Formats: sequence, structure tokens, C-alpha cells
Amino acid sequence: AGNAQDFGDLSAAKSGVGAVSNSVRGVFGGGTTGSEVNVIEYITIATTGNATDFGDLTVARQTRGASNAERGVFATFGPAGNVIDYITIATTGNAVDFGNLTNSRSQTSAASGSVRALFAGGYASPSRLNVIEYITLATAGNATDFGDLLAQNQAMGTCADTTRCLFAGGFSDPRTNVIQYVTTATTGNATDFGDLLAAANALSGTSNGVRGVFGGGYDGSNELNTIQYVTIQTPGNATDFGDLTAAKYESGACSGN
Repeated sequence: AGNAQDFGDLSAAKSGVGAVSNSVRGVFGGGTTGSEVNVIEYITIATTGNATDFGDLTVARQTRGASNAERGVFATFGPAGNVIDYITIATTGNAVDFGNLTNSRSQTSAASGSVRALFAGGYASPSRLNVIEYITLATAGNATDFGDLLAQNQAMGTCADTTRCLFAGGFSDPRTNVIQYVTTATTGNATDFGDLLAAANALSGTSNGVRGVFGGGYDGSNELNTIQYVTIQTPGNATDFGDLTAAKYESGACSGN
């Protein structure tokens, strides 16, 4: 536990950035600088420094990302869309079309195990969604129904290990502090895991395969600098970890583990 430290800079200030990673690289896709961008850039996780150009998304947009050791996928976070792109993390280049979500929406959340990537919740006018759907990362194609969240929700923070995906917080009208989980290999509805320190949406999440860490978020009045953690295989409430260098939300998070 402890406070975050400066690592370097993206090519521009932006929000709504999706992140994927393997043990060596972290890759950040899309976002908005006021206008949506298609830029993909990467860092070497073991070496602090600024991001380097990787390639382009198929469509300029805000994203949420999920990955295993080989592939990263980016789904649409905003504006509404159903496009899923993928990259090979070890090889720079432009993203390739993977398939589509079951419907067009914004503010969906993404997480993955080693085989499947899951996409959950979001907003499709005029309502929020409780849907969870999945893809098999090694095989391009459209998403398939997985199950349901505990409630209609959007803009959740996520993390995962090899067997579980966690979805934390979000905007369910009102904002919620609930953490919920699914077993990635087994389709079905989400189960209650515990609670965040406070209700918030648009948190960033990542993990090292044991701990899941959620950073930042928005509580309805303020951007947050809080970092909090859970042990992914042990249901329970989140514990304070430390603080980000600045209060923020809708940022991308990844880990080298």
C-alpha cells in the first residue's frame, strides 16, 4: 500500500482511455481530448517514461480495454457504439475489427481472464443496462450473452484474475458502492462481493492476479484521488491503499502482472 508516483505522460491530455497489458507492455487506446481520438500508444511497464505511438483504432472513440498475454481488445465507452477492436500487444500496428457487442451503447465496462473478455453494463438510450456478455479472446467474433449484473449500471471499475472478474461501483441511479463478481469460465449472473469505501462511478481498475486495485472515480460532486484494494478470491469490502497524484476519473489502468 502507498501513494501513486509519476510514471510519464501520454501524448495528450485525455479522458475515456482504455488500457490493456501483458507482462511487458501497457497499451492505451482512444479517448477524448474534447474530440474523440483513434490514437493507440504504449509504455514499457518496467521503465518509467512517456508513451510511444503504437497505431490507430478502427474508429476514433473513448474505450474500455481487456486483455490476456497476447491480445488486447477495446470496446466502445463513448459515444455510443458496438465496435470491438483488437491488437497483438507485442507487435505495434493498427487495431483490427474483432466483432460487435450485442447492441450499441456507451459507458460499458470491460475485464478479462486468460481466455474470455467480458463487457458489462452501459447506457443505451433511454435506459441503463444490466447485461454481461463475452468473447473468446483468441477467436474473433461477436459478443455472446453471459448473464446479468445485480442491477442496471454504467461506468463501473473492473479488475480480474484468471478465474474471476469484478465490477465495482458505477452509476445505477444513484451511484453505488457495490462490488460484484462473476466466474469468468462459467456463464451466469453476478454475485455480491462487498463494498467500495464510498459510492462512485468511472473508477479505473487493475490487478496483479491477487489484489484488485481501484483508483479515482467521481462521487457526484467531486473527482476522487482514492486508491483502494480487494483480494480477488476473498469477498469483502475494499481497503484504503493510498492516493493518486491527482483527483481524476475515466482514466485507463493496467498492470504488468
